[in-house]
Amino acid sequence: MTSTLADKHPPIHPGEILGKEFLEPLNVSAAGLARAIGVPTNRVTRIIRGQAAISPDTALRLARAFRTTPEFWLNLQLRFDLEVASDAGAPLDVIKPIVAA
Repeated sequence: MTSTLADKHPPIHPGEILGKEFLEPLNVSAAGLARAIGVPTNRVTRIIRGQAAISPDTALRLARAFRTTPEFWLNLQLRFDLEVASDAGAPLDVIKPIVAA
């Protein structure tokens, strides 16, 4: 089964997951999370808005705060980044595999 453009959903930024799945249920604000994990409020706000990526440092802090793993947060970011890059339509079909002679 192939998917069409109409079937395609936009990629979900990890900040959306952070906001909807972690902060909202716990009634924690961006400022409250920032204080708890020791980062500037604008870092958390930008992540929640989808304007900034989750860095390894932030992933470590989020993992500690929410009893998850850094890999959880970094994998969310990686999946988002790969989907965005794929959707950008890079001409990958012109790349030929490099093989041993």
